[in-house]
Amino acid sequence: MKPIETLKNELSEIADLKGAVNVLYWDMETYMPKGGTAARAKQVAMLEAIVHERFIGEDVSNPLGELVNLDSGEIINGLDEETSRLVNEIWRDYHRAVALPKEFVEELSHTSSMAHPNWVEAREKNDFNLFAPHLEKLIALKHREIGYLDTQDTPYDTLLDEFEPGFTTANINVLFGELKTALVPMIKKIQESGVNTKQEILHQYYDADKQWEFSEMILKDIGYDFHCGRQDKAVHPFTIEFHPTDVRVTTRINEHNLLDCLTGSIHEGGHALYEQGLDQKWYGTPFCQAISYGIHESQSRLWENLVGLSKPFWEYYFPKLQTAFPENLSAVALEDFYRAVNTIKPGFIRVDADEMTYNLHIMLRFEIEQLIINEGADVASLPELWNDKMEEYLGIRPETDTLGVLQDVHWSHGSFGYFPTYALGNLYNIIMFNKAKEKLPDLDNQIRSGNFLELRNWLKSNIHQLGRRQTAKEMIKSISGEDVTAKPFINYLKKKYSKIYSI
Repeated sequence: MKPIETLKNELSEIADLKGAVNVLYWDMETYMPKGGTAARAKQVAMLEAIVHERFIGEDVSNPLGELVNLDSGEIINGLDEETSRLVNEIWRDYHRAVALPKEFVEELSHTSSMAHPNWVEAREKNDFNLFAPHLEKLIALKHREIGYLDTQDTPYDTLLDEFEPGFTTANINVLFGELKTALVPMIKKIQESGVNTKQEILHQYYDADKQWEFSEMILKDIGYDFHCGRQDKAVHPFTIEFHPTDVRVTTRINEHNLLDCLTGSIHEGGHALYEQGLDQKWYGTPFCQAISYGIHESQSRLWENLVGLSKPFWEYYFPKLQTAFPENLSAVALEDFYRAVNTIKPGFIRVDADEMTYNLHIMLRFEIEQLIINEGADVASLPELWNDKMEEYLGIRPETDTLGVLQDVHWSHGSFGYFPTYALGNLYNIIMFNKAKEKLPDLDNQIRSGNFLELRNWLKSNIHQLGRRQTAKEMIKSISGEDVTAKPFINYLKKKYSKIYSI
C-alpha cells in the first residue's frame, strides 16, 4: 500500500477515536449529571492522551516520513499538487502535536474538563472566585504549551496560530483598527438618531416550546439535516461533530427574549452546515476539516446575520412567526419587527450583541487575552479589568461577574487565541456573501420565498468541500481577488443601518 493510503487509513481510525471523545464532551455539556464530573474528566483525559499518542506514533510518523521531512516539513519530490497540500497540512498538525508530551495533553484535558462545570456554577452564582483557581491552572498550562511549541512573534501568537493559521496579532491589529475607526462614529450617530426600534416587541413572554419548534423549522429550511444531527439545550450554545453524518447543535431559550433561541439556532446551524458539507471521502484528513475557526465562524455569522437579520428573510418568516405567537405579534408591522431585530445598542452579553457592537466585544477580549498571556495579568484582577474594558469600548459597566468576565465558556476550555476569529468571521462572510450574490443574482428573491438551496449549495461547493486545501487568506483572495480587509464589512453596515436609522 502506498504511504499516503496507509496514512489516510490511520488518520480515519484516529478520527473515529476523536469522535468518541466528542460524544463525551457533548454529553458533559448537555445531559451529564453534575456528580459525573470527576469521572468524566478522567475518561476524557485518558482518551485524549490515547488519541494524541496514536497521532504521534509510528503508524503516522513512518508513512508521513516517506512523504515529508519530519523535522523541516519539506515535501519529498514526486508528489502531485493535491497530495503535497494534504501532506503539508498533516505535517503541520503532526509537528504541533509531537511537541506536546502525552502527560501534558492528559493534564490539560483533565483540567479543562474539571473547569467547565465550575465555570457553569460560578456563572449561576455570580461568583468569579469559584472559577478563578481553575482558570489559574489553565493559564499556567497554556504557558507550558507555548514553551513546548515554536514561539512566534509573541507568546499569544503561538496560541492564535492554532485557531487561525497565518494570522498574527499584528495582522489583526490592523483589521481591528479599521473596524474601530469606522464603528465608533457610526454607533454614536445611531445613538443620536432618536429612532425608536421598538425593542420591547422582542421582550414579551414567548412560550419556550413554541420557540423551540420555530427554531427547528428554520434549521430544517436552511438545510440542516436532522437525519444526521439533533438540537439540544446548553448554557452556552455550541456545535459539535462526530462525523459529517452526525453533527449536533445546541441553543438556549429565554422566554423574555425571542432572539436568544432563534439566532442561537441559526448561528449553530451555520456551523453545522459546514460540518455536514465536508467531503466524507477524505474523512480523518485535513481535506475533511474546516480551514480555520475564522472561516467556520464566517458560516455561522453569514446565516445568523446576513441571512437571518435580512429583510427578505423576515418577509418570509414574519407571517409564520405571527401565526405562532398571535397574542404578541398579530398587530405588529413587518417594518417594526425588522427594525427591532436590527437594533444597535451596546449590551453586556456578546452572543446577544448586534452586528456593530459585537466586534467591540471581541476587541476587548482580544486585548485582555494578550494581557493575560503576554504580560501575565493577575487572575484576581480580571473582573475589574474586564469591566474597565467594557466601559471603554461599549460605554457600559457590568454590575455582576455573570454579565462580565464569566459570560463566555472559552476560558474554561483553555481556548486562548480563539476570540479574534469571531470578528474575522464577520470580515470573511460578507466577502463570501457578496460573491454568492454575484453568482446568484436572484438570491434575495430566493430568500424571500424561503428557498435557501442555491445559497447552501454555493457555500458547500466553494467553501465546505474544499477542506484545508487553502488557508483563510488564500480562500478570501481566490473569492474576491483581494487580501482580507474590513472595508466590505464596513460598507455593508453603512448601507444597511443608514436606512434603518436614517443617518
